[in-house]
Amino acid sequence: MFPLVRIERLLASRADMFRASEVRELLKLTEGKKIISFAGGLPDPKVFPKKELAEIASYVIREHGDKSLQYCPTKGVTEFRNVLREFLRRSGVSLSSNDDVMVTTGSQQALDLISRVLIERGDEVIVELPTYLAALNAFRLSRPSITGVPMDENGMITDVLEEEIKRLKWLGRQIKFIYTVPVAHNPTGITMSLERKKHLLEIASKYDVLIIEDNPYSYFIYDEDVDVTPIKTLDKEGRVIYMGTFSKILAPGLRIGWVVGDRLLIDYLERAKQVADLHTPTLTQYIAMEAIKRGVVDIAIDRARRIYKVKRDLMLKALSTYMVKGTKWVRPAGGLFILLWLPSYDVDTKKLLPEAIKEGVAYVPGASFFANGMGWNTIRLNFSFPKPEEIEEGIKILSNVIRRKLNTRAGI
Repeated sequence: MFPLVRIERLLASRADMFRASEVRELLKLTEGKKIISFAGGLPDPKVFPKKELAEIASYVIREHGDKSLQYCPTKGVTEFRNVLREFLRRSGVSLSSNDDVMVTTGSQQALDLISRVLIERGDEVIVELPTYLAALNAFRLSRPSITGVPMDENGMITDVLEEEIKRLKWLGRQIKFIYTVPVAHNPTGITMSLERKKHLLEIASKYDVLIIEDNPYSYFIYDEDVDVTPIKTLDKEGRVIYMGTFSKILAPGLRIGWVVGDRLLIDYLERAKQVADLHTPTLTQYIAMEAIKRGVVDIAIDRARRIYKVKRDLMLKALSTYMVKGTKWVRPAGGLFILLWLPSYDVDTKKLLPEAIKEGVAYVPGASFFANGMGWNTIRLNFSFPKPEEIEEGIKILSNVIRRKLNTRAGI
């Protein structure tokens, strides 16, 4: 029998940069178990237009089989990209004549390609504190230095941002971009005010920095008088790279995302994508295109918005009723998430998780969302996936788990 190959000695040094997503690992732990899951940002299966997509898939293969089952250009099926441009325009996203659109395999691929094309080792990347953990993982692969800027109820605190940029410039750091999820932020649920968006653009222009705008949740706004103007629409200098996805508004299984930006940048991203996967699946592009044309996407968005608003309200009510006194959260105007700040910094929510799972509820520990290594006492809750009747029960269980831990810490 041959000895086993010691694979670990053959790994490239960068292999250590591939960190397992806590959300993905958590989903594996809870799979098949009777758990009320507030963990991954999964859409409610009820919002999937299954019947319509089945009809569309059949139609696409019958009518466009030769094309839809064939290779396509790396940037995406040309007709789909044109339809996508119109969809974005109807959604309030203004594209200039110098902008180009590339279809990606989910918006996560756009993050990965941006990291590969823009970041060199030691470059500076600025993010919100906290921010989307999968973006942090994508950026870290290129080994930048990551600076977090705190948020309040109006989004990234841009006055602090400017001071951080001044400090970094004084240190001679190369700042590549500012990454933001401005509407229904993941994980906090915060939506950036119009004033902050304008100030962010002013700062980016003043210090010649790009902005990466990740905008998957703006289709799900539940309150009135909430500004969802894309930063891309306010941009007059071609400084904003805009990302979106059909994962939340149609179906994540299609793996369709997009990135919009200056033609030259898209050209470089296209070259990187050729190396990664040649192109996003042609078949799912045709399906998504037909879903837009038939109005299926708009109907799915409207259905999801109504369902998620009910669930958000149920979770907010349950938190107000049962959650441990002193716990803080921001009422999300939209999106799929609420972030809890527990009243004690002594509670590590990652260590608390096994106790919660044992009691029948799962969540995502918040520390992974914080680029500065903080957030150990935070918890991200998702309200889109659990059933309405599970939300109150799950929050009640979680509250009891937290209360028990706090009482133990206090010696009660």
